[in-house]
Amino acid sequence: MKRRHFLQAASAAPASLAVTAALPTSQARAAGNEDNGTGPYGALDVVAEFDGPGPSGIVVLPNGRTFVGFPRHAVDHKGATLGELVDGKVVPYPNAEMSLPGNAPAECLVSVHGMTTDREGRLWVIDDGKRAGHPLQPGAAKIVCIDPTTNRVAHKIILKAPALLPDSHMNDLRVSLSHGAQGTVFVTDSSFGTSPALVVVDVATQQARRLLTKHPAILPEAGFLAIVEGEPRRYIPGHPQLVSGGVDGIALTKDEKTLYFAPLTSRRLYSLPVDLLADPTSDDTVLAPAIRDEGEKGVADGLALDDHDRLYTTNYEHDCILRRDQDGSFKMMLRDPRALSPDGIFATADHVYCTFGQWNRLASFNDGKDRRVTPYLLIRFPIEQKQPYDAVPNGQKT
Repeated sequence: MKRRHFLQAASAAPASLAVTAALPTSQARAAGNEDNGTGPYGALDVVAEFDGPGPSGIVVLPNGRTFVGFPRHAVDHKGATLGELVDGKVVPYPNAEMSLPGNAPAECLVSVHGMTTDREGRLWVIDDGKRAGHPLQPGAAKIVCIDPTTNRVAHKIILKAPALLPDSHMNDLRVSLSHGAQGTVFVTDSSFGTSPALVVVDVATQQARRLLTKHPAILPEAGFLAIVEGEPRRYIPGHPQLVSGGVDGIALTKDEKTLYFAPLTSRRLYSLPVDLLADPTSDDTVLAPAIRDEGEKGVADGLALDDHDRLYTTNYEHDCILRRDQDGSFKMMLRDPRALSPDGIFATADHVYCTFGQWNRLASFNDGKDRRVTPYLLIRFPIEQKQPYDAVPNGQKT
């Protein structure tokens, strides 16, 4: 529009519009024109705040004991990589010798990431074995089971080739005690490179199988784009703009019959029958046709199932946590601007716990500038929202 015509149009504009344009932006917003889906939603309790290393994996036992993982693959810190929260402190767990750096990689925990419990109440952790700036050392990547009643290691399974690759990122795990003489562990290798896989480990024999390495349900989606803190971020292999990778989130139903999983760089959810996956004779030709595409679930890192087999999925694009009910429907459970990179997630009988690690702000995704701001958070919210009291009997209108 020519300047003369623009001025004429402006002079002819309604007075209300002219006044609005003259007001500060914060006052000029017309009522009803703002997105109602961006504000905080749901109850949130801050369980703990962390300075220093960022938190990832989380487990809370029925008696309230709380364990948190602090991986070293992004920042090679000197603190505990597995800690119990006791009286306002992070106590190295199961002891300082195992959780603090210093011992041989096969004898200590190097970089604890995901964690879970089995139906006997034991703590299982996946040690990705990676220290920032260092190659993966032999014996560093491992699965460790600790009995919290004795604080002793019950199982330690060193991961080796061919199940383990030099660029493996053993990310999260779930455990079925219904399969195998001493159980079977399912591990997601999201990969620090471009070679993700599901890894299945028989606890008794310590034999590990690397599976489905070429299947779309395991791989990051080419051309993937996410909006993170208002910024468009693309998945570019070898030049990361966002936290990305292959199969990452994982969850096991209470009856230990169905395993859910999802790539980090994807919006889809998949599942497999555990009986088939745990069978040592099942290879990719058997497993691939059995994978079920469960549909979209949004972008997610951690996944967790509650006692009712409702699936909780973190969402780093919308700073929220969703719940997928058994009928496939979704419900918003929590939305909060502090939910930056919601990561480790764990459901107890009453609450869902989640760590906010701000991983999207790491220097590696932001032109070498670390944009993280402490404290990092561990939060929880109730599985069932409290209902308001109503003096009017049910079914009657006022």
